[in-house]
Amino acid sequence: MAVQQSKVSKRVVRIRKAANRYEGVQVTLCTVCGKACLPHRVCKKCGSYDGKQVITVANKQA
Repeated sequence: MAVQQSKVSKRVVRIRKAANRYEGVQVTLCTVCGKACLPHRVCKKCGSYDGKQVITVANKQA
């Protein structure tokens, strides 16, 4: 039967369990075009951030 060498603290146990609960970065919707984009980043489709036009995006019509 296995016997632990020393007590594992509550902090270490909680840190280990928190890592298992992490689901990654949640995708949000752009407020201008409605496409999926990462939070706190410029939308790649329309070039807006926080409802304001930040960069111009060239549309590729191929």
